[in-house]
Amino acid sequence: MTTAPEEAARPATTEDLPLIVALAGEFRSAMTAQRGGPLWAAHDALAPLTVASLTAYRADSTRATLVGTLDGHVLAYGLARLEPITRGNETIGVIDELFVAEPARAVGLGEVLLAALVTWCRDSGGTGIDATALPGDRQAKNFFEAAGFKARRLVMHTDL
Repeated sequence: MTTAPEEAARPATTEDLPLIVALAGEFRSAMTAQRGGPLWAAHDALAPLTVASLTAYRADSTRATLVGTLDGHVLAYGLARLEPITRGNETIGVIDELFVAEPARAVGLGEVLLAALVTWCRDSGGTGIDATALPGDRQAKNFFEAAGFKARRLVMHTDL
């Protein structure tokens, strides 16, 4: 009898940082190849991750650095931050990056990691949480919608 793989999410450790850097390279390659990806990479994305930048990200109490594991192996990561709303006294969470490596997709790891990011945001005082899906990325859109997210803004663009 085989057992189902065990999915989990937890705060990243120092030992996880090189793995996150490698996964982030896959994430950026996948995102940049999509419609809207090159401008996302140049304008909206975090700077390419390094162990040093992740160390600083982890040290900031307004940021979360989590990993998703499958049977104890790190195969996903999520980065989120708190951001004050410009007009008002509320704070929202923003998922900067959420990525699950190909072999671990469609087994529930992304859902576990997203739930952990949402919990972190709620526990940190956030009143909502934003995530980005590029145009045409139906898989990401469906993933977030299945978790209760809905579009609140569409940004239109044209190259000049």
